[in-house]
Amino acid sequence: MDKKLNFDNFLIFDGAMGTMLQASGMKGGELAERYNLEKPEVISGIHRAYLAAGAEVITTNTFSANRFKLAEAGLDLAEVIGAAVAIARQAAGQRLVALDIGPLGRLMEPYGNLSFEAAYEAFAEQIRLGQAAGADLILIETMSDLYEAKAAILAARENAELPVFCTMTFQADGRTLTGADPLTVVNVLQSLGVTALGINCSLGPKEILPLVRTVLKFAQVPVIVQPNAGLPQLIGEKTIYQIMPAEFAAYGKEMAMAGVGILGGCCGTTPDHIKALKEAVGGLKPVERKVPRLTAASSATTTVALGGEIKIIGERLNPSGKKRLKEALREGDLDYLLREAVDQRDNGAHILDVNVGLPEIDEKTVMVKVIKEIQGVINLPLQIDSVRPEVIEAAVRICNGRPIINSVNGEEKAMAAILPTAKKYGCLVVALTMDEKGIPPTAEERLRIAERIINKAAAYGLPKEDIIVDCLVLTASAQQREVQETIKAVRLVKEKLGVKTTLGVSNVSFGLPARPLLNRTFLAAALAAGLDAPIMNPLDAEMRDTVRAFNVLWNHDRESRDFIKAYSTPEEKPALHPRRERKDLKTLIIAGLKEEAAAVVRDLLKAEKGLAIVDHYLIPALDLVGERYEKGELFLPQLIQAAETVKRAFAVIKEDLRKEAGPAAAVSKGKIVIATVKGDVHDIGKNIVKLLLENYGFTVYALGKDVPSAVIVEKVREEQAALVGLSALMTTTVRNMAEALTALRHACPEVKIMVGGAVLNEDYAQRIGADFYGKDAREAVKIAEMVYREKN
Repeated sequence: MDKKLNFDNFLIFDGAMGTMLQASGMKGGELAERYNLEKPEVISGIHRAYLAAGAEVITTNTFSANRFKLAEAGLDLAEVIGAAVAIARQAAGQRLVALDIGPLGRLMEPYGNLSFEAAYEAFAEQIRLGQAAGADLILIETMSDLYEAKAAILAARENAELPVFCTMTFQADGRTLTGADPLTVVNVLQSLGVTALGINCSLGPKEILPLVRTVLKFAQVPVIVQPNAGLPQLIGEKTIYQIMPAEFAAYGKEMAMAGVGILGGCCGTTPDHIKALKEAVGGLKPVERKVPRLTAASSATTTVALGGEIKIIGERLNPSGKKRLKEALREGDLDYLLREAVDQRDNGAHILDVNVGLPEIDEKTVMVKVIKEIQGVINLPLQIDSVRPEVIEAAVRICNGRPIINSVNGEEKAMAAILPTAKKYGCLVVALTMDEKGIPPTAEERLRIAERIINKAAAYGLPKEDIIVDCLVLTASAQQREVQETIKAVRLVKEKLGVKTTLGVSNVSFGLPARPLLNRTFLAAALAAGLDAPIMNPLDAEMRDTVRAFNVLWNHDRESRDFIKAYSTPEEKPALHPRRERKDLKTLIIAGLKEEAAAVVRDLLKAEKGLAIVDHYLIPALDLVGERYEKGELFLPQLIQAAETVKRAFAVIKEDLRKEAGPAAAVSKGKIVIATVKGDVHDIGKNIVKLLLENYGFTVYALGKDVPSAVIVEKVREEQAALVGLSALMTTTVRNMAEALTALRHACPEVKIMVGGAVLNEDYAQRIGADFYGKDAREAVKIAEMVYREKN
């Protein structure tokens, strides 16, 4: 199907389906996909209107057509998708039909209960049906979670032979809901092999233009942008989008001139918007972009690019020579591993190497479990370290982000086993300069092996920027002459091959006294030769000092800012972070270490009252996390993890209170009713709000999604709640929120009402008469505390 895609000219997609369905009479909250079966002529008419406006690609009416949402509506998935593709196919003629894949509407692990495997299967089901029905390409759109996007892309690439486009939606802070920035989105998506990537929905075209420019700066593949026509406004009883076709088209032209090659519309756009857009770019040709490749690894939220400033790869999650870590792996003590990961992050590691290889454990099962746990509390990229290809594949498959594989070597068998996995999952690869004959004694021979691996990787479709060469450190105690050859090999690899390098630095001192002295001396020599990413112990303060000093001397730390900040006074000299005291409860909460936090609470209860622990430890920790979240220092995953940790700690306190005061004992700051309004089937945001409110001591009655106004009113009356929260994510249901608010005002005039959701803003909240606009879970807590403070 790729032959149908011509990126030499602009490719124009259609606009909003929901907006057009509303204009055709669809009521707020109706499931749009039902129209495929019951009113196919309406769907066909919308497709034909967009085609008449100049759209070259129309998207099927299947945004919510997944096993979860359709099961709730009592619809058959195969029937809905088959009908949707058939309607679009008949209307499109020779133009293209994109199978529309939206989010599943559930929060993924570790923050929700949807596993990566379950998400994959749900997407795969949709994709197989769509391809069989005759779709030309797959559009994975409006994704706010990079992990969910990865599951969808893998499902598309493994279950269909169609081009895959993927677009993410961003918030006003320039990140996705789960905290990914544009660079991280690009680095992960394009490494997974998408045909095109970009941004849709989000905000209006003006607001997303800076994000688009960042995407263009790093994207190697064509970029697609489908903005909203602004955010909705309630005018009378109608939901109106403010940006008219001419203004929308002007921004579209600006994006086209910046390098965007694929354009369309999202919420609020109509055939008139698409017609204006088509005319605006009619006399233009796509800009030829020259984008330099990065050697960059990513977590779910953070990207670390090698080159320039030295990047530290933490070595401590490797059982070799570590008795306590071996014990933890045998006993399944994941909290110990998480503590090691947190300590390395807090002491300056940029990337964490993860190795769980012990012969007496099921390495694959343990590795997958450890990766899931670590990426739940740490926002650093991971390096998957194993000698077993099946362990590596299992780990990189479920790893959230773009990991590094450690490692491949020059043996044909090893390259055949590892390089296809690296290509499939978009990984960087550490290339060891050894082969069937072992580690060569000379630098020149190691260079030849590195070159051989790079050439073989290219044959598998991996550019040299995806290869990180490890020239291998030998012990000075046994192979003293070869130590200099390693330094020489690093220099040769940098000069001749132009790739990034890594070394396991501490190997050099094995078997000798004064190991730290040898390690840091060797590190300095290796850095001067061209080492980019030492694998080292970040808790070694003197090793970190060496890296910091080198960054100054090699002009990586511009104007010596970091160095001056660290060493301007003796008191500010960086010191090794002490290992956490067991009773540092606030730190454990911020780190997201649930079980250890629960154990600390049990110890504290021997000397302190439960409510005192809540006031002195739990709430201050959540406040600190909230403040850092507002400043953009932490993101939604960390906020949820901290809340989950407090929830675990609070459960221990509640149990203690019940023992002390009996079943009637309760701790509550006040009652709050929350619900997603009638017709809206999204509740991820509401569930996050519930979690955080409960951890601040409120009793929350969550009524679920698609809740009639009468049910909300009844619950507010029953509980005599002082605050109610209403949520809506769909543009088709914002009107229902206004109706629910009117019902509450009539039946419960004393109750305060806060509203929230992706399609809302402060202005809309005021227009419908809400008391508060809760832009996120943190704001909802502030509102709740203010309401009950004034009430009491």
